[in-house]
Amino acid sequence: MHLNDADEPLRLLEHITRFRDQTQAYLNGDLSEEEFRPLRLLHGLYRLRETTMLRVAAPQGRLSSEQLRRLARIARDYGLGEVHLTTRQTIQFSGPAIAAVPQILAELAEVGLSSFLTSGNGIRGIVVDPLAGLAADELEDPRPWHVILDQWRQTHPLMGQLPRKFKIAIHGARTDRVTLAAQDLGLELVRDARGELGFRVLVGGGLGRGPQLAQELTPFVHWPHLLTWIEAILRVYARDGRQSDPYKSRLKNLVQRLSLVEFRARVESEWASLRDGPATLTPPQAERAARPFADAPADDPVFAATTVAAPAPNESPEYLAWRQQNVQPHKRAGRAIVTLSTKHPGVAPGNLSPEQLERIADWAATESRDEVRLTPNQNLLLTQVREDRLFALWEDVRAFGLDGPHRSLLTDLVACPGARKCDLAHGDSLGLAAAIQTRFANAEDVRDIGPLDLRISGCVNACAHHNLAHIGIRGLRKQGESRYQILIGGRLGREARLAEPLGPSFAADEVPEAVAGLIALYRRHRQAGETFDATVQRLGTEPFRAIVTGAADAAHQETPHD
Repeated sequence: MHLNDADEPLRLLEHITRFRDQTQAYLNGDLSEEEFRPLRLLHGLYRLRETTMLRVAAPQGRLSSEQLRRLARIARDYGLGEVHLTTRQTIQFSGPAIAAVPQILAELAEVGLSSFLTSGNGIRGIVVDPLAGLAADELEDPRPWHVILDQWRQTHPLMGQLPRKFKIAIHGARTDRVTLAAQDLGLELVRDARGELGFRVLVGGGLGRGPQLAQELTPFVHWPHLLTWIEAILRVYARDGRQSDPYKSRLKNLVQRLSLVEFRARVESEWASLRDGPATLTPPQAERAARPFADAPADDPVFAATTVAAPAPNESPEYLAWRQQNVQPHKRAGRAIVTLSTKHPGVAPGNLSPEQLERIADWAATESRDEVRLTPNQNLLLTQVREDRLFALWEDVRAFGLDGPHRSLLTDLVACPGARKCDLAHGDSLGLAAAIQTRFANAEDVRDIGPLDLRISGCVNACAHHNLAHIGIRGLRKQGESRYQILIGGRLGREARLAEPLGPSFAADEVPEAVAGLIALYRRHRQAGETFDATVQRLGTEPFRAIVTGAADAAHQETPHD
């Protein structure tokens, strides 16, 4: 198999040149809307009722200062306003003119960014652990394997031709920070009893209609066979997964129809003809992919151990709260990982202005070895911050509104763009997020509540992963009006669990108080040191259902009827 980084710029240019011609043909009337649709989706371009949206991938979930500045420049030059960070380590522009998109893609390609395969019925962007190479609990760095998979999918013959979209995530740590069980294909780096490196493979997860958690297809695939195993999975899916109803054509639907046992048998039968074939990986390929991610030597002056500065005389409770919540330990002494929070009152979760992007680019260059990373919680990470620089950095971050000490708390809520930007959404996710942030504006109160994952999706498609949240909220439409259903008891990570709907739906202005009722019940019944999630598991969902049902009944009685 041929894998070569040098091929990527040329390949990108070829895609963009072809798409420029296709776009011009569409604008000239030589391609119909139906003919143009799969072509634009292949390049991450959505056409909505009143606007457009362009989705751009961040390679390995990372952005350099140059790439951040280019994103800012494009947003400003083309009048696109704020960019939006998604839960899958991508960036979205709203409103580009279709005629301008090929030029935007060319400008992105100059700095190594692309929108190719961020949409459509193919292998979409591959999510990787945002703490890859940084966390002490990591067993193996997944980034080299991400590079191999990403290059492989770019020229795969089935790209854009699968029954539906196909999502992959990969990690190599004790903590699952990408929730493999939510993916069409989840890959966990493991070692067998002989110490050989390989992958535990999960299949059939998905969070849209009929959410399912992925199941273990095999506990171990030796690393040389990674691509041939995935090829076998894709061939079975392409052959057997297509249905007349597109909503029943995801891989999870096929696994459910066949049973895991039968699906595994078909994959193993397909793999028998692929084993040891041209797509078998070799040690030189693996070594070449790993080379860019090798740790700097211990004597690298950039990584020299630092002496942690004494507390500054102006240290404040706000700084201490930020340091406690938004600063994580690095595996190297004297270094820290800093979360830049996009969650700020009056700002949509995940949104960043061109000015903020440019300032983040400065921090990436001066504080983080020219790197920021995107997280599944719509935040960013500075990954290499010297501990003696934390206070000065906080003062700078605070001036740009990215200092919110929210990480893992209720106010670190995740929300999709909702009905303001998406045709499919029934609810205003961003408006509801703002209302909940206002309801829980007291920082001390939020810290007292403790870790709580709250997610808001505008529709059943679950772009914010509401059905894996401790408290999930989903927009729906009833009798022509936007309503919201509350779910409870979900969990991300290695012990992933689907949230359970609590029954009634609410108007938007009723949701914050319904959430407050759930949290009040938790506070009344929690034991010492017990989190919201643990209390829900101990008590079960019925007490919380009663709270929500009671709130819905009260709201119903107060609502005038014709």
